Amino acid sequence: MTKSIAAARPDQPMIFIIDDDASVRDALEDLLRSVGLEATSFVSTQDFLQSKRPEAPGCIVLDVRLPGPSGLEFQRTLMKSGINLPVIFISGHGDISMSVQAIKAGAIDFLTKPLHEQKLLDAIQTAVERDRARRTQEKDVVQLQERLDSLTPREREVLTFVITGRPNKQIAAQLKLSEMTVKIHRSQMMRKMRAKSLVELVRMADTLKISSQASQAT
Repeated sequence: MTKSIAAARPDQPMIFIIDDDASVRDALEDLLRSVGLEATSFVSTQDFLQSKRPEAPGCIVLDVRLPGPSGLEFQRTLMKSGINLPVIFISGHGDISMSVQAIKAGAIDFLTKPLHEQKLLDAIQTAVERDRARRTQEKDVVQLQERLDSLTPREREVLTFVITGRPNKQIAAQLKLSEMTVKIHRSQMMRKMRAKSLVELVRMADTLKISSQASQAT
């Protein structure tokens, strides 16, 4: 049966614990809830994947050694599945090569049992902040894309020239339009993109990975 988890608020962080040891799961849930964090635990990675997770910032506290695929293998599965929750590994064994491998693959930290509570809480705070920043950035990209989609084909074409820093006169010559027409398209484009300056527009274009064909024009 699919497990459904709901955060108290959309911005309330949710910490996911995956460990096959019930005593560890219970202790971690108690610790996190004692400091005001929402937490839910799973006995296996498969249970986690089958759960319905809230759209809220959070992270995964993951045991390295689990029945079936290891925590490191599951880390790769998360990346392939597009699940971008930061991972904090916990292990009963201080395996240096394993910890290096985990960190290189993007893990926030690799902590050994018995866990130092403050180190774990610090790692969780770092992970949640990183995930919150990622979600904010993704939301910003979606909003920028919506603005870009609102442009007419001509306004979008003008944008690709404007971000090169070319003046209206040169853009008009390249597009075989009057300078006044370019000014109008440019004004409309800037308004729809909500760009207050050329610098801001260039940053938006960079975020959206808009390439400039104008830079290759002669």
